[in-house]
Amino acid sequence: MRTFREHEHKHDLHGITVVVETDGAELWIGRCDDVVEAGVVLRDADVHREGEAGPPRAQWLERARSFGVWPRHRHVVVPAARVTGVRRLAEI
Repeated sequence: MRTFREHEHKHDLHGITVVVETDGAELWIGRCDDVVEAGVVLRDADVHREGEAGPPRAQWLERARSFGVWPRHRHVVVPAARVTGVRRLAEI
């Protein structure tokens, strides 16, 4: 049951921290605002790009699962054509 009327038509993952896998080198983590035709709308998100400086993907995911995400993007839409999967961060 939704507590706010404006949230009634949002996706079931609304408000949940999710991992968005893409068909490329990007892996996004953020609070799901909605899943719409255009893509997955995230709030307070961060992205890991394979091959860039920083920890390996598995280590980055584990840190996010343990301590949360340091948001570098307040609002982002991951294009639907690029999304290969969406899961709750807690399921990893």
